[in-house]
Amino acid sequence: MALPTSYMTGSFNKVPTYFDAILTAKAPEKFTIKFFENLGFTSSNDRLFINVLKVIGLLDEMGIPTNKYFEFMDQSKSKKIIAEGIRKAYEDLFQINKNAQNMSKSEIEGKFKTLTSGSKGQRAISFMASTFKALCDYADWTESIVINDGIEEKVEVKKEANLSENKNFSNENNNTKTVTLSYDIHIHLPATRDSAIYDALFESLTKHISIK
Repeated sequence: MALPTSYMTGSFNKVPTYFDAILTAKAPEKFTIKFFENLGFTSSNDRLFINVLKVIGLLDEMGIPTNKYFEFMDQSKSKKIIAEGIRKAYEDLFQINKNAQNMSKSEIEGKFKTLTSGSKGQRAISFMASTFKALCDYADWTESIVINDGIEEKVEVKKEANLSENKNFSNENNNTKTVTLSYDIHIHLPATRDSAIYDALFESLTKHISIK
């Protein structure tokens, strides 16, 4: 699977505004330039975003909204749908780095040069990287689990490394250093009085997260 060849050439900071406008508008039968202009986006740079929507699977090649478009319209999971679309569209990049969304622009440019075998000029590579970064900045990359009653809970895991000297194992010529990893887990609980939901949540945590 090759990298997407459609990209923006400017207005990267307007990506959140584009998505927000789409969320507040009724889904069109066909997503046309005219439709986008009616949302307030009339420049040539704005129009390029339509092809980006095709890249991440919200529109088909004819500009017809896909099932992903209608899933995106559910604002409770809009940004996760975008993250899914990015992973699929840039699959080759995520095969190199599973957390490609966290890479710097210069790192992305380097990988794009490799993946395109040098067939793209630096200007195009820069636009491609900026488009990718703008999409990633909008998307929600939080991992989630689904408990038995269908409620999706976000679980954020942070790894924190602390480097300290272990003086108990030192000798005259060498001080041994150890690395300690601590896990900070945040659980966003649903607002409910039903204790069964909490029981199911912690049962699922026990199943999916092994703490040693």
